[in-house]
Amino acid sequence: MLSSLTARKLLIAAVIPAVFGVYYAFTVPAHSTANAAQPASTEASTSSVRLPDFTRIVEQNGAAVVNVSVSRGEAATAQGPQGQGPAIPGIPPDDPMQEFFRRFGPQGPQGPQGGPGVQRGLGSGFIVSPDGIVITNAHVVADASEITVKLTDRREFEAKVLGVDKRTDIAVLKIEAKNLPAVKIGRANDLKVGEWVAAIGSPFGFENTITSGIVSAKARSLPDENFVPFIQTDVAVNPGNSGGPLFNMDGEVVGVNSQIFSRTGGYMGLSFAIPIDVAMHVKDDLVQNGRVTRSRIGVQIQDVNQALANSFGLPKPQGALISAVEPGSPAEKAGLKSGDVVLAVNGKEIERLSELSGTIAATKPGSNARLQVWREGKSRDVDVTVAELKDQKVAVAAATGGDSQTSAKLGLTVRELGPEERTQLKTEGGLVVQNVTGAAARAGIQPGDVILAFNDTPLKSVEQLTTLMKKTDKTVALLIQRDANRMYVPVQVG
Repeated sequence: MLSSLTARKLLIAAVIPAVFGVYYAFTVPAHSTANAAQPASTEASTSSVRLPDFTRIVEQNGAAVVNVSVSRGEAATAQGPQGQGPAIPGIPPDDPMQEFFRRFGPQGPQGPQGGPGVQRGLGSGFIVSPDGIVITNAHVVADASEITVKLTDRREFEAKVLGVDKRTDIAVLKIEAKNLPAVKIGRANDLKVGEWVAAIGSPFGFENTITSGIVSAKARSLPDENFVPFIQTDVAVNPGNSGGPLFNMDGEVVGVNSQIFSRTGGYMGLSFAIPIDVAMHVKDDLVQNGRVTRSRIGVQIQDVNQALANSFGLPKPQGALISAVEPGSPAEKAGLKSGDVVLAVNGKEIERLSELSGTIAATKPGSNARLQVWREGKSRDVDVTVAELKDQKVAVAAATGGDSQTSAKLGLTVRELGPEERTQLKTEGGLVVQNVTGAAARAGIQPGDVILAFNDTPLKSVEQLTTLMKKTDKTVALLIQRDANRMYVPVQVG
């Protein structure tokens, strides 16, 4: 499960110097390279199967991939033993390697980390136009006081930030130079799961390093990243690769390496890249307007699994399930409601929630979007006039109210919301969960959750819930409000 892992954005680590990677090299036996080389040549001579050749990608694009060096002023710097300067992260303070790196690591103006109060970070980027437009990750340049872009020919340029979009983790830089090598832009939508891809970047500061792998999945949704349908690969991506390009075998950029999933902070076979289509859209907006314009319809959504598909009578798990509709929003005005499943937008099929978020976000504010919606066992079209997306905060008060009753079949003890609670939650009904066991507990429902609907039927009383439960012996979808979020939870009762 995603929740069992730690999502690590490759912060290139504002505090990880380039030489840190050398630490791993010392642990490799000296004879390992020779031993590995011999069987490789034997295999090549006896096998007719040819592995992909990435040399052309490096030759054509290596010069357009840059190293992004960042200084962050006024930041606290961890100190080594007895105040002997900055400690090297990832190595115990009493490890002899601390002293080695302190003495022989890369020296900034005032030592390995650039002196007290200054942190240095390393990342990657790539040139998208000969006049010096560079794309990298927003987290690479976050809070930077100084940004330096270094080319493969060892020229260095001070970079200006043209714009940052935290929602997609894309930043656009500008360096003052002309006739620069630039990458060729491809189409992420054309990628196929299983095809070869390659990354070029500066892992741990080792510049212009290429690693390769395959596309593991497309349109992957990650927690708190609703606007990006990530490309998942098994390409080795490490701190320092962030912001670097992901290439297809035609030498075209199809993604921007951004995140990994890891229990250790290092590569474990799960790497995620932002589709280049998303990055270029953001780049164009930032260069032309200085900001990114997105659209919204005012809904909370979630993915549809098999249990939810069964609950709503869908032929298969697909689409994005609407779990909440914002009052006064374009969605409410168009007649959308909780329990609707969006199957397509303007004829484009929606398989996952990230596809709906991205498609709506890319639609021009004020324009019309035709949604194909599944409701009450039938498909219908709903036209929505999208509005411009603005940051919003939702506050939900704690619930207090009347007497509780138990639904044994679900394993829930619930009570009805009081008038004040309904006003705070902006709902006409709802049942507060006070105790949970059995089927509901196994489904993940918790005390304090507010049950707003049974499948697509709004709940207003305990008696209504009891009546509905008598009519079913299968999986039901309960619309739950937890803190500021709403989601459907499938509960197997039969």
